[in-house]
Amino acid sequence: MTTAIIITICLLILAAYIFDITSSKTKIPSVILLLLMGWGVRQLSMSTGLFIPNLTPVLPILGTIGLILIVLEGSLELQLNGSKLGSVKESFMVALLPMVVLAIGTTAAFVYWGGTSFKDTLLNVLPLCVISSAIAIPSVKNLPNTQKEFVIYESSLSDILGVVFFNFVAFNEAFGFSSLTQFVGQLLAIILISFVATGALSYLLSKIDHHIKFAPIILLIILIYNVSKVYHLPALIFILIFGLFLGNLDEIKRFGWVERLKPNVLDREVAKFKEIVIEATFVIRVLFFLLFGYLMESAEIFNPNTFVWAVGIVAGIFVARAAALKIYGIPLSPLVFVAPRGLITILLFLSIPATQMIPLINKSLIIQIIILTALIMMAGLMLNKKGEPEKDTH
Repeated sequence: MTTAIIITICLLILAAYIFDITSSKTKIPSVILLLLMGWGVRQLSMSTGLFIPNLTPVLPILGTIGLILIVLEGSLELQLNGSKLGSVKESFMVALLPMVVLAIGTTAAFVYWGGTSFKDTLLNVLPLCVISSAIAIPSVKNLPNTQKEFVIYESSLSDILGVVFFNFVAFNEAFGFSSLTQFVGQLLAIILISFVATGALSYLLSKIDHHIKFAPIILLIILIYNVSKVYHLPALIFILIFGLFLGNLDEIKRFGWVERLKPNVLDREVAKFKEIVIEATFVIRVLFFLLFGYLMESAEIFNPNTFVWAVGIVAGIFVARAAALKIYGIPLSPLVFVAPRGLITILLFLSIPATQMIPLINKSLIIQIIILTALIMMAGLMLNKKGEPEKDTH
């Protein structure tokens, strides 16, 4: 039994690797194929009577580690200098505005039709408003650098903003001056922790001589992230700051205190560290979506009771996104189609306390929205003419 499971996992990950290699030609998002493979394994195990233990508790663990690694991988790739400030601002606003509009509009619709409380409904709706960097970033690797960079910034910021807003709603009974003050205090606290932890981890990365040095750094990153979450701090900000710092050593080495970290030595270590992060991210992301696909039931995918809501919400996602892109003068194609929901949506949905869940937003609705947004992104990327000259929007 153990041998069969190990063989199956190896074959599935190797198949996912083939999907990743061929995605530039097929334009099919790997998440679609991974979900299908996971669902197919479930059908096979049910038809053969093969016993597989309950793997549901593993999903949030894989998701949390995957989210950390994905945001870290994306931030390590970003170049931060004066010329990029416009791009960062545009990415932030395009991440923020559709999220706010969609959250308010969808919450109002559910409150009207379902008669649920505003706070509980907003908490349930927020996971649907966040772009999944886990799907968006790998899917745009063949786009021009300006568009790819925009998606990395935007999807990473969307993850962070989504988690920040979700925690704000989840951990405050009422919205007022005291809750806002506490929220600002949490932001300041995580920024301070981020700078201290970034300096300490960078120092360790440049100083550790032992042949095992990257595993302890990654474990410390995961530890700091989860300890911060215990105190309801927006811990993804730490991941973003740490990645940006390591990825932009050439830009900040002029500061005297950075010289103490031996940036020339650190640069070489960061290159190796980045390779480890990229490979670890791939494996964790694959396992997460395979497992989520395995846990999907056919009745949830084809549930007619939630399909109309799913289509309406997906329409709202792309209308709000198109409006935001238009406001900032960013060409719609193909970026308007890159608004997938995925890993972060699932993680936030699983984090909703049972007492605050509402019947209208359930696993069927989540699955349908993830699949629909991924299919629309796939169609948009396929229709994008590869040979067409791209405008630099910044």
